[in-house]
Amino acid sequence: MKILANDGISKSGKDALEKGGFEVLTVKVAQNQLENYINEHNIDAILVRSATQVRQELIEACPSLKLIGRGGVGLDNIDVEYAEDNGLFVINTPAASSSSVAELVFSHLFGMVRFLHSSNREMPLEGDSRFKELKKAYSQGTELRGKTLGIIGFGKIGQEVAKIAIGIGMNVLATDDEILSAPIILEFFNGQKTTFTIDTVDKEDVLKESDFITLHTPAQEDYIISASEIKKMKDGVGIINTARGGILHEVDLVSAIENGKVQYAALDVFETEPNPAVQLLMNPEISLTPHIGAATKEAQERIGLELAKQIIELLEN
Repeated sequence: MKILANDGISKSGKDALEKGGFEVLTVKVAQNQLENYINEHNIDAILVRSATQVRQELIEACPSLKLIGRGGVGLDNIDVEYAEDNGLFVINTPAASSSSVAELVFSHLFGMVRFLHSSNREMPLEGDSRFKELKKAYSQGTELRGKTLGIIGFGKIGQEVAKIAIGIGMNVLATDDEILSAPIILEFFNGQKTTFTIDTVDKEDVLKESDFITLHTPAQEDYIISASEIKKMKDGVGIINTARGGILHEVDLVSAIENGKVQYAALDVFETEPNPAVQLLMNPEISLTPHIGAATKEAQERIGLELAKQIIELLEN
């Protein structure tokens, strides 16, 4: 059986599939050429991340497909219901990248509160001529310990974020439409562990009481954070989006930064990927990364192996 890993797969995942008797193709096929490629090569399964879309038209036009795999959490780039209604397996790896995304959230948080995203731009240009001025400009940082982190979306990634937050002494408020409570297990280097139970609260409480707010929801039909929500937040709030472009109103975010309502902002995802708005890219107050939340070596290894395990279980017979 043939598998097209159109957005790539780790070597360990590829090796596991090949050991299981599958042929794995890792060529990158353009979206508009996928239908022809799948049919010409009689592809049984396609593996994607966020770049490739697997919509009804493609599924309908490719009768050889038996499985669609998403290396990551969200499935918004796949027409899941149509695929399953037509007998295809749809799989993903909801836990494999959670730690990587959570660590990126705190990479942004630690950097923002000490202005690293800005000083790393200024120091190479003016560090030798304006050292004292830059020192004064960046000497008003804050600590995260003791601050309140609001988590909107308390699934696997949101819970991983909560672990780190608790570990560094932050207060955690979480909201979720479905999850009422979750155990947060902190495991330490020496084998000890301790469990905290986080009960979710109303979104309004998160908006009003949080010093920083991080978003961890699937793609939505509408924004979950726009001007009306930002208005309810604390003055000087920080907002981080490593979830999906289109859940945070980017124009409203920039306006809130300009009027001082939002002091810190970090974006790993954008409404117009892969061409983020210039007003975001050029804004010195925003900490930016190019959608790399799950892009660590460890996460990709876990994703590849988890996909391979599921595929072998579902398709080898």
